[in-house]
Amino acid sequence: MADRILVVDDEEAIREIVCAILAAAGYAWKQASSGMEALALLNSGEEFELMLSDLMMADLDGIGLLERTKEKFPDMPVVMVTAVHDISVALAAVRNGAFDYLLKPFEREQLLNAVGRALENRRLKVENRTYQINLESLVEARTDQLQAAIGELKRSYDITLEALGDALDLRDAETLGHSRRVTAFTILIAKAMGVPGEQVDVIARGAFLHDIGKMAIPDNILLKPGKLDDQEREIMKEHCYHGYHILKKIPFLVDACEIVYSHQEHFDGSGYPRALKGAEIPLGARIFSVADTLDAIISDRPYRPARSLAEARKEIQAWKGRQFDPEVVDVFMTIPDNVFEDLRREINAQTTPFSYSASAKSN
Repeated sequence: MADRILVVDDEEAIREIVCAILAAAGYAWKQASSGMEALALLNSGEEFELMLSDLMMADLDGIGLLERTKEKFPDMPVVMVTAVHDISVALAAVRNGAFDYLLKPFEREQLLNAVGRALENRRLKVENRTYQINLESLVEARTDQLQAAIGELKRSYDITLEALGDALDLRDAETLGHSRRVTAFTILIAKAMGVPGEQVDVIARGAFLHDIGKMAIPDNILLKPGKLDDQEREIMKEHCYHGYHILKKIPFLVDACEIVYSHQEHFDGSGYPRALKGAEIPLGARIFSVADTLDAIISDRPYRPARSLAEARKEIQAWKGRQFDPEVVDVFMTIPDNVFEDLRREINAQTTPFSYSASAKSN
């Protein structure tokens, strides 16, 4: 289609001459005898690739017309047509958004050259914007693909980690299912504390793999039916360090391995292996500590039967500020018994892999 040009001038003879030149050059055109008529044409929805406007008109001059059209029709260049004595005004119009100006009287080639430059400028701007839009769409699509791939990779990691955690639970029959339950309790408390979803995922991975370092502990110590002696206890304590070094080599688990390293620390600094205190202990490890103690108390052990949730709450409350972070304990105490009981029952009944993402059901 031919480019459409709006010719605006209050002198009919000039409009006719300009339109005849444009028609001979293959352009489509339309006339407006005033600024207000031109504005009405533009606002009617009719589209033009270029506007040629006289500068000095009675009702709405070229400057006024330019001001009213440049924001609403940014893709349409405007070429001002003016007499020699209006040159300073024409230059001001260019500074205010006009693409170019023509001095009366002008030759046919001057007109067509100005028109050609203006239309080429418009074409380049439109092509550039189209390219940017297409590029943004392409980037968005590629970003979605990348996020999907990352999500699938994370899920693959999680499946592998779930298998490792379950393998550890099977090796240590005394605490079978412990990793799943304590992870579910940790997620529940973390959510109740308002921890962001991505951070909950990290905390959950650390909770699920907290005992992964026990794979490096000799069977004669890990599986010993009786009480450990002092030397054996010291070897057992090394599982935090071993777990940290197993996981820190995996970029995906860099943050989670800090929780594994710190899950036996106490709020008052009496824990191990680094005697961390207060906020020095990662938040995930502080939350895990409460969840771990809860599961230990309300689960059956070969040497004692499970105790009630009320007894667990009483003991955790008693160690508030010593073994446990007071803020975590306070939030834990607000969660109703039935929430923990239902979650524990659900985890124990699961036959499918346990999901420990922030979106997992835990409340």
